[in-house]
Amino acid sequence: MRWRGRHYRTGEPIDVVCNQDRIQQIESSGSERPDREAQWIAPGFFDLQINGCLGIGFGAPDITVEKIRIVVDECRRHGIVELLPTIITGSFENLSRGFATLAKARAEDPALARAIPGYHLEGPYLSPEDGPRGAHPREHIRKPNWDEFRRLQDAAEGGIRLVTLAPEIDGAIPFIEKLVAQNVVVAIGHTAAGSADIAAAANAGAKLSTHLGNGSHAVLPRHPNYIWDQLAHDALWASIICDGHHLPASVIQCMVRVKTPERTILACDAGPLAGMPPGCYRDWGQELEVLPEGKIVVPGTRFLAGSWAFTDRCVGHAIEAAGVSLADAIDMASSRIHELFAMPPRGLEAGHSAELIAFDWSPGQPLSIRHAT
Repeated sequence: MRWRGRHYRTGEPIDVVCNQDRIQQIESSGSERPDREAQWIAPGFFDLQINGCLGIGFGAPDITVEKIRIVVDECRRHGIVELLPTIITGSFENLSRGFATLAKARAEDPALARAIPGYHLEGPYLSPEDGPRGAHPREHIRKPNWDEFRRLQDAAEGGIRLVTLAPEIDGAIPFIEKLVAQNVVVAIGHTAAGSADIAAAANAGAKLSTHLGNGSHAVLPRHPNYIWDQLAHDALWASIICDGHHLPASVIQCMVRVKTPERTILACDAGPLAGMPPGCYRDWGQELEVLPEGKIVVPGTRFLAGSWAFTDRCVGHAIEAAGVSLADAIDMASSRIHELFAMPPRGLEAGHSAELIAFDWSPGQPLSIRHAT
């Protein structure tokens, strides 16, 4: 397989020659006809927060292997070649069913196993307060319970690789220590934590802030507050949602400048209603609305319920909003996640994975995926 386009970091015209699932060599573009071609070539995206799309939720009671395949295929159309299916706060039975179905999908289909290196448990150990709780159902918010998590991990066949929780909840800090000992990445999110709680979580091994700046109170103390505290802590990376709705450009700029592109991750947080037409729906145990401009909200509030957009839009918007280079924006949506999870490096180099994207993009224009493995 021969891919042709400009190298996303150098801008040089190249051919990427792939042999099965690996890059065999990279050459200057020649006369041989390519199999895939676009303006640019880059590693495929890896999104660590995909709740579903097209009306399908990974935590829905009716989730099936075929529905998981539909979501993965739709994500690939947007350049997402790897993802962490995310299941949010719910009953133990609902969480267990979702993770067991994901494990079944990976066991039955090698293509799904490649696309899904693990899962993200977002909740249920979160703040019960309005604002930080976001769209998570209050009735299922609870304290960390190691026995419950162990049973969920058993249902997932060991596949839960990321857990988002609120560190101020009773029992959260020893729970974080146990997760870290099991090589699970811990993220702080949907929290009303004080400064000491943030520091304790990071000292216990938490490594990430989930969608920093969202899942928070509408009004915060000027300082200190849990956004400043997470920004200031060098041990914490930050994931941010750059869909054009979750954060204004000035906030994106500040967050990326503080964390730097080396410790910032772009996540789209695509919800089950991503890609659906405007209208009212019921999901996550409540009424939700897709607005004409692409926001998904809890009707009558300003609370966002996941994103309508995918990672390709977030990468394009990050370039414009944060003023970062194409290369940095791509890396924040691909190689950075591999670093966070201590996975094999991701790049355009011989021997690296051949999970690639070919896309068109120019300054001021949206990023358009033409091909993805």
